[in-house]
Amino acid sequence: MYIDYLSLTGFRSYAQLDLELKPGVTVFVGPNGTGKTNIVEAIGYLASLSSHRVSTDAPLVSFDAEQALVRARLVRGTQRTSIELELNPGRSNRARINRANPVRARDILGMCRTVLFAPEDLSLVKGDPSSRRRFIDDLIVSLVPRHAATRSDYERVLKQRNALLKSARAAGRFTSSHEATLEVWDQHMAAAGASLLAARLEALQRLQPHMQSAYQDLTDGSKAARAVYRSTLQGAVNDDGAVVGDADPEELYGLSEPELAERFMAAFAVNRRREIERGVSLVGPHRDDLELVLGQAPAKGYASHGETWSFALALRLGTYYLLLSDDDSPGAGPILILDDVFAELDVQRRKRLAGIVSGAEQVLVTAAVAGDIPEALAGELITVVPGGISVPAL
Repeated sequence: MYIDYLSLTGFRSYAQLDLELKPGVTVFVGPNGTGKTNIVEAIGYLASLSSHRVSTDAPLVSFDAEQALVRARLVRGTQRTSIELELNPGRSNRARINRANPVRARDILGMCRTVLFAPEDLSLVKGDPSSRRRFIDDLIVSLVPRHAATRSDYERVLKQRNALLKSARAAGRFTSSHEATLEVWDQHMAAAGASLLAARLEALQRLQPHMQSAYQDLTDGSKAARAVYRSTLQGAVNDDGAVVGDADPEELYGLSEPELAERFMAAFAVNRRREIERGVSLVGPHRDDLELVLGQAPAKGYASHGETWSFALALRLGTYYLLLSDDDSPGAGPILILDDVFAELDVQRRKRLAGIVSGAEQVLVTAAVAGDIPEALAGELITVVPGGISVPAL
């Protein structure tokens, strides 16, 4: 698939931007701060309803605007679809498909598929578990858009359960009323947590061979890369909610959702006293982690800078390979976005990455300097200036 028209109104630094795009490679070039990333960020937002740079919508709307509009025309095979997304900070976002009546924003999920590479991806390897949880949750939504509801249902139940635990802690005693209400929320959270965990495990199992293949393609192949799911259902949970012990990470893969829900109920019972004392839920997918392993050692803290970059890129490339295999119909391949990545890579990794992604139907690249772009990604060059673009560079 590819986008052949993009319009931004009140989005970031753009009061108005209208841009025609083509399949193949397009490179946006301009000094830092001119707005290159804002363009690809908008496209990424259409695909995931989230930004790779900020956690809320407010920074996406121009200072002098009340809302932002992102419009795109998506081409998939012989089909063209117009999508409009209205960003309303503090209120619900809305969308339109082919100029029809407004629908919920999440109704457009799955229509535009992207895989975005950015310097922020280093946090997948070096950062805290929340970055890796977001990665796997974004993946499950890309594969099965209805899992956006699975994700939000769990977050809603978790918020309510935490509020109850905090209330009980503030009261200084755990009453029979607290206990009865907590048992109800335990059941809700066990069911929601089981659905989310099952989706994560399935996605990771499908991603694993593609990620491993991608790492081999990016490196000399001397080390193997793998991702291990660490769940708070396994082993003991310490005061920080992290799993300790030698539990077999593979045991959860064979369990059904009802069986996972039973595990959650048992874990809640074991940790009841500590959760009341802390006033927070210590067990659940919100505390889980993906342990990234390179060779025999954890990548975090042991991998070199180059290996860290290769692992982060392998996670994104693995996602690309998985999405390709998930739907092999004409024009179904995701749009690839490489946001200021090549400046961070050595020459060898630049060439390898460029060689891998150059065959995608549409590749959008940003760079401060055109010389950072490998020859394999030669394509249309667009110069970005503050607030807009100039004529295509020669």
